[in-house]
Amino acid sequence: MRINKISSLNGTITVPADKSITHRSIMLSSLAEGKSYIHNYLMSDDCLMTMNAFKQMGVDIEQKEKSLIINGVGINGLKSPVKEIYAGNSGTTTRLLSGILAGQNFSSTIVGDPSLSKRPMKRVIEPLSLMGANIEAKENNFLPMTINSSGKLKAINYLSPVASAQVKSCILFAGLYADGITKVTEPIKSRDHSERMLKSFGADICVDNLTVSINHCNKLYAQEITVPCDISSAAFFIVAGLIVPSSNIKILNVNINKTRDGILTVLKNMGANIILDNIRNISGEDVADVEVKTSKLISTSFGKEIVPSLIDEIPIIVLAATQAEGTTVISGAKELKVKESNRIHCVASQLNKMGANIQETDDGFVINGPTKLKGTTVESFDDHRIAMMLSIAGLIAEDKTEILNSDCVKISFANFYEVLGQICK
Repeated sequence: MRINKISSLNGTITVPADKSITHRSIMLSSLAEGKSYIHNYLMSDDCLMTMNAFKQMGVDIEQKEKSLIINGVGINGLKSPVKEIYAGNSGTTTRLLSGILAGQNFSSTIVGDPSLSKRPMKRVIEPLSLMGANIEAKENNFLPMTINSSGKLKAINYLSPVASAQVKSCILFAGLYADGITKVTEPIKSRDHSERMLKSFGADICVDNLTVSINHCNKLYAQEITVPCDISSAAFFIVAGLIVPSSNIKILNVNINKTRDGILTVLKNMGANIILDNIRNISGEDVADVEVKTSKLISTSFGKEIVPSLIDEIPIIVLAATQAEGTTVISGAKELKVKESNRIHCVASQLNKMGANIQETDDGFVINGPTKLKGTTVESFDDHRIAMMLSIAGLIAEDKTEILNSDCVKISFANFYEVLGQICK
């Protein structure tokens, strides 16, 4: 993809549905009894991996216009897949599904693409093994991962070393099948979509600050869910609206869940002109229309306390920091090294290639700004968030920016470039 510098961004847009919520709604609807309806779901490559996995295990899923109709098979109704489950590039599919598969009476194997096959799985293998699952993985950490039938799982009280919604959700989903009450305690609260959705489906779940408890479950109940728009996808346009001159854009129906809105806090601390309008609750999630205007940004610093609420948005926050006055320090973000790419290195190296002044640290960045960016050829590393971040950088860079392997945006935002074109002036 080739991006040219533009003079302004103006208009009203809608970004894709929330990826995290779409994954979870497909999984829990498949395990529920009855027919669930999921409106405004995200049909991205990642979510397709989750859908195909449950189809392989006997779940009838019908795609009808902008809705999914899922005929749930019940907690114990999944069938043994006839072949390996391919998770593509999706860490969410792999880690959350492993918790469900650990409770089945059949064995299954999850495989992924080269990128996913390098991402750590020990973080879910360890707690699931403590619950009685028998798991085999390459070097005990990487895909392929085979989850062998072990009969009933036992409840555990798990102190998670990382604040990860994927780890927490994996354990909670396994807890549906475990005898007794399973507890997960995190060092910092991660996104809570699983907790909210499990409760709506009828699970016996309790949230006490950083600890979530779930009891053995015999039955989940079908639901009707409307998925809000993904703040992680909106983030690219929020920052674009702040740093492109003479811009004024509105993004409709954005999920502003308190465990996901860290980017709004950070950007407002940087002086961003962001207004939340029409705040309401949809299917248990807080939603708002987000209006953004060009702003003079100042530097800020943040660390591990807020990182779980904005981990996926850090690449675009780094771009914003390159246009802010002063030195921005981001720490406590070591998790970025084990995403679809090593995002600390990839973000810094590619923006520095464009003229930014960014220093990599072991767990984050030191960004000196403001800097003028210059268009050049940059690499996405097949990471959707890197590709989209570099595309926004291209909007303010002198000369043309060429992003290699830009098609990876389809992982979460298939029509990203189409939506971007709607508001470019």
